[in-house]
Amino acid sequence: MASAVITLLALALTATGCGGTDTGPGKPKATASSAADRVEPLAAAPESTLPVTVASADGKQVTVSSTDRIVPLTGSLNEIVFTLGLGERVVARDITATFEQASDLPVVTRAHDVSAESVLSLKPTVVLADTSTGPAEAVAQIRDAGIPLVVVEPAKSLADVDRRIDAVSAALGVKAAGEELKKRTQARIAAVQKEIPPPADEGKKPRVAFLYLRGSAAVYLLGGSESGAPSLLEAAGAVDAGKESGLTKDFTPITSEALAKAAPDAILVMRKGLESVGGLDGLVEIPGVAQTPAGMDRRVVSIDDGVLLNYGPRTDQVLKSLVAQLYANGK
Repeated sequence: MASAVITLLALALTATGCGGTDTGPGKPKATASSAADRVEPLAAAPESTLPVTVASADGKQVTVSSTDRIVPLTGSLNEIVFTLGLGERVVARDITATFEQASDLPVVTRAHDVSAESVLSLKPTVVLADTSTGPAEAVAQIRDAGIPLVVVEPAKSLADVDRRIDAVSAALGVKAAGEELKKRTQARIAAVQKEIPPPADEGKKPRVAFLYLRGSAAVYLLGGSESGAPSLLEAAGAVDAGKESGLTKDFTPITSEALAKAAPDAILVMRKGLESVGGLDGLVEIPGVAQTPAGMDRRVVSIDDGVLLNYGPRTDQVLKSLVAQLYANGK
C-alpha cells in the first residue's frame, strides 16, 4: 500500500537529511525541483467553527475545541493544513514535511515513529495522524494526556485527494475552506490532464515502472499495484508497468526477470533515489535496467520525494511535472 512507501521515504529522509544535491552527469533536465518546494495557501484566511466532533479512522469520536496549536504527524497532513491557511498555527512537523514553509518547525518523528514526549512538550491543542503513525503506545500516550488526536486514512490514489481534504478540514472546523481547496485542486488537476498529448505510437500508452531506490542502503524495489503510483501514472495517460506485469504487492525486489516482464518505456523515480545511485548513469548499472526500453532510451522521470505520492493539494504540480517529462520530445 502507499503507506509502505511513506515509511520507506521517512527512513530515507532520516538517513540522508532533507537537503538535495545535483544528480551529476545524465540527470533529467526537468524535475519537480526542491527550489519550488512550497505550498500555496488559499487566498482568504479560513473561518473556524469550533468545537467539532469528528470520527477518527481508528474508530473513536474526537472533539476538537481549539486549533491554536496544531501538530500534523505526516508530511501530507502538514501540507493540507498549511494549504487550508492554518500554517501559522502548526507547531511541529513530521520528517517528511519538506516544503519551505514548514522547514523551521521542530521534527517530532523519526522514520514513521512519533515521539510522544516531543509532541506533548509543544502543548498541542490538536494532533493529526494517519493509520500508519506509530507506535501505538505513543499515540495512546498523547491521547491519555487529554490531547484530541484525529486519525485519517492514508492516501492511496488520486481518488483520495478530496477525502483527505474533507477529513482535515472537518477536524479543524474549516469545512468551507476545505470545499474551496477541493475545487481548486480538482480544477488544477483537470487543467493538467487536458494538456496530455495523445500517444505517438498509434494509441499505445507509455509503460512506466516506478522504482524505489536507496543506493546507500542497497534498497532497489519495483512498484506493483499497491505502491501508490498506478493512480498517478494512469492520470497521466500512462500504464503502470509493474502492475500490468502482474505484481500485486506494493513492492518487490528488482530483478532482471521482473524488469524484462514489466518492459517499461520510462522509469519513474524519486529525486533522492536517483541521486543515491549516482544519477542516470548509475541507474542503468542496476541489473536489468539497461536492457529495458526505458534503459536503452535513458528515459527517466524524476519527482521530488516529498510530493510524489502525497495525493493532496500539490498533486497537480506532480502530475504536471510527470507529464512534461514523460511526453518530452513528443513521445
